[in-house]
Amino acid sequence: MAGIGFELRKLLNKNSLFGLLQAYGYAGIISSGPWVLSILGIMAVGILSVHLKTQSDIVLSFLISITYLMAFSIIFGGWVQLMLTRFISDLFYAKKQNEIIPNLLGALIVTTFSSLAVALLCWSLFLDQSLYYRLLMLSNLVLLSNIWILVVMLSGLRAYKKVLGAFVIGYGLTIGFSLLFRRYGLEGLLGGFLLGQSIMMYLMLGLIVHEYSASSLVRFDFLDRSKVFYSLAAISIIYNLGVWVDKFVFWFNPVTSESILGPLRSSIIYDPPIFLSYLSIIPGMAVFLLRMEADFVDKYEEFYHAIRNGGSLSTIRRLKKLMIDTIRSSFFEIFKVQALTVTILIFAADDILRLFSISTNYRMLFAIDVAAVGVQVVLLGVFNVFFYLDKRLIILNLTIFFLLSNFTLTIISQRLGPIFYGYGFALSILITTILGFIILNQKLARLEFETFMLQR
Repeated sequence: MAGIGFELRKLLNKNSLFGLLQAYGYAGIISSGPWVLSILGIMAVGILSVHLKTQSDIVLSFLISITYLMAFSIIFGGWVQLMLTRFISDLFYAKKQNEIIPNLLGALIVTTFSSLAVALLCWSLFLDQSLYYRLLMLSNLVLLSNIWILVVMLSGLRAYKKVLGAFVIGYGLTIGFSLLFRRYGLEGLLGGFLLGQSIMMYLMLGLIVHEYSASSLVRFDFLDRSKVFYSLAAISIIYNLGVWVDKFVFWFNPVTSESILGPLRSSIIYDPPIFLSYLSIIPGMAVFLLRMEADFVDKYEEFYHAIRNGGSLSTIRRLKKLMIDTIRSSFFEIFKVQALTVTILIFAADDILRLFSISTNYRMLFAIDVAAVGVQVVLLGVFNVFFYLDKRLIILNLTIFFLLSNFTLTIISQRLGPIFYGYGFALSILITTILGFIILNQKLARLEFETFMLQR
């Protein structure tokens, strides 16, 4: 995150409206750009394919296939992300930037084989589909898993215009190739997606390789137990599974879903509003990244610098108060911006749903999902503070609670009937966030004690 913080502070130091807009734009691009472009790109392929008279069942099968690929690549292919991010942060601190590229390549190799293993385990479930379909699904899963790793690395680069350019070019080509090959049916759409995403991946990799020098070709130091924290891999898997588990519950309940292609199922009742609601995260994520990286990090570094250099108790307490005040104001600003965004989207729900060719009957579920996603942005802010305080066990426990509560409450909401759909996910996010705030408040109150007395 060092590159992000530096660039955001530089833009904010311009003390101008244009600099402020640039900072928010950069924060929005880095924090939510890849996810938002993914959603928009996939939806664009589907909408344009329908308008170009591609068979609706082929388009639906394509969209569902990509949705499952996204889910599995994020859950099972992204386990390296947090672990690698922390390891690279340590390399920056130790001034060993020349080891970044070799370990990145090592991470891509590990991710390739782990995601390939997941794909092969699922291979037998698709024996009724063509060999081309199975090979394209396997290739896309491996590709997407590697792309999520590169997205994390790109977030640290200061060349945000080039980063945005890579995303735009990549998804522009994805849409173009998918439409070009649609004449070959489902396999053609998946092949176009694979080709476009492959070009984007190599563009991203090229930007990263150009940024850093390398001491060797490939290294696997990020897997060394003495240098990394495997709890971060567990956090990544459990949190992402928690985000998707409510969708799985709806997908694999015959009452709320239908079979689309082989084992792949979809819930026409639940899916459209929940995925559309994630477009609302842009403002909140931009504020989250800007305030955390430009404001909180400064106060955090001053506090621990005073501790490391023998600052007086009064100085340490004063800096702690400043850090807590910054955390409070950051969360307040995130809440304000996301609350305003949620309010606007709820009032404009009918128009937004029509824009994406979704029935206005979904307005209530869309409103619930938008509010839940807004709270999720706040939860990510809580996690971010805990990561800086190195409270991995707390985050792990919160993610486990989130996964279990989302699963349980979603099942309960299903049994209560359609009017309660969406409340399981929303309540799970809300309760987890409240618990996170309570624990964070306790930890901040005992910060000096735990910093000095609990060191091992």
